[in-house]
Amino acid sequence: MSTLATLLRPTSLEEYLGQTHLLGENKPLKIASEKGHIFSMIFWGPPGVGKTTLAQILAKQNGRDFYDLSAVSAKKTDIKDIVDQTKSQRMLTQTYKSPILFLDEIHRFNKAQQDFLLPYVEDGTLILIGATTENPSFEVISALLSRCKVFILNPLSSEEINQVIDKALKYLHVPLKKMSAETREWLVQYSNGDARKIISLIDNTVTLYKTVTLESFKNTLQSNQLSYDKKGEEHYNTISAFIKSMRASNVDAALYYLARMVESGEDPKFIARRMVIFASEDIGLAAPTALVVANAVFEAVTHIGYPEAQINLAHGVAYLCKCEKNRSAYDAYFAALRDVQAFGSLPIPLHLRNAPTQLMKNAGYGKNYEMYPEKTKSLLPEKLKHKKYLPLKQ
Repeated sequence: MSTLATLLRPTSLEEYLGQTHLLGENKPLKIASEKGHIFSMIFWGPPGVGKTTLAQILAKQNGRDFYDLSAVSAKKTDIKDIVDQTKSQRMLTQTYKSPILFLDEIHRFNKAQQDFLLPYVEDGTLILIGATTENPSFEVISALLSRCKVFILNPLSSEEINQVIDKALKYLHVPLKKMSAETREWLVQYSNGDARKIISLIDNTVTLYKTVTLESFKNTLQSNQLSYDKKGEEHYNTISAFIKSMRASNVDAALYYLARMVESGEDPKFIARRMVIFASEDIGLAAPTALVVANAVFEAVTHIGYPEAQINLAHGVAYLCKCEKNRSAYDAYFAALRDVQAFGSLPIPLHLRNAPTQLMKNAGYGKNYEMYPEKTKSLLPEKLKHKKYLPLKQ
C-alpha cells in the first residue's frame, strides 16, 4: 500500500513546492527543463525537501526513462543491467534519449562503485542525478563530481510546510478548521522544513487517534519505537556520547556507541570524520600520530565500506581512547581567532613583511629580520605582542 507521502508526491514542476532559487522564472533547472537540456547533477540538501520528486519530474517532463537506485543497496551489476537496457533501446531506435539514473544517498557509494559508474556518465550513456545529505565535495570522487553540476536544495519554508499540511489534511478528509493555530505552529516547528516528516506524522496521527490535536500528535510521537534517525535527536545523542566516551578514555563505552551507530547503518565516513576531528581537537600535541591513525581509518573505510569497515573503525576508536588528551592547540587557535575577530587586520610588524621591491625595502619592509629569533621574542602585531596563546612547554 502506498504511503501518504507517495500519494501526495507532485508530478509536475507546477505542483512542486520549494526550491524557487532553482525552479523560479529564469532559474537554472526551470530553464533546463523547458529546453530539454537535462545533464548530470547532484542534489545536496536535508531530508524531505523533494530531491527524489524533482528528479522524477525532470525525467517525466523530458520523456526520459527513470531508474531509481539506492546507494545503500545498489551493486555494480544493477548499473550494468541499466546500461545494457539502454544500449538495447538505442539499437531499436536512434531517437532514444539517455535515461536518468537517480542514485539516492550517493555518498554511500564507495570509490570503486563510483569509478565503475564514471565512464557511463562521461560518455552520456546515463544521465546521473545523485541525491545526498552530505557535502558532495567530501563524498563524491573528483572525477565524477567534475562531470556533475551540484545544486543545493533548501529546507521548506514555514509557508511551504503549511501548504503541505493543508494538502495532507484535505487528502485525509480532515477539515482544515479542525486543527488549531497552536497545533499548526507546533507542526511547522517540528517539521524543520522536512515535508516527508510532517506528512508521516499527520498520517499516523489521523490513523491512530482520528483527531489532529496537539495532544494526539505528541502521543503519536511517544508511541513510536525508539529508532536511530540519522537526522534526528537520537543521531546527535549517540555521536555526542561516542565523542565524550573517547574524550574520557573510556574505550568500553566508546566501542559500545560505535557498535550502536554501525548496527543502525550510520555512514562509516561520518564516524571516521568525527574521529579525525577528535584526533586534533582532543588529543592534539599529546600524540601527533593520532591524526595519522584517524586519517588512515577514514581512508580505509572510504575504500572498503561495510561490513569490514567496522573493524577499521574499532581499531581506530580503541587507539584514540588510549591516547593522552591535550586540547592546548585547539584552545590556542580559537583564542587567536577571537583576537582576529575582535581587532581585525592589525598591522603586521615591518620586519616580517615581504619586500620584493626597493620601494618596500626603503619603507622598512623586512628590515632587521632574523631567520631564527629567540623563542621568547614576539612576532605578533604591536597590540598583541604580549599575548601567549600556547604555552612554550607542552
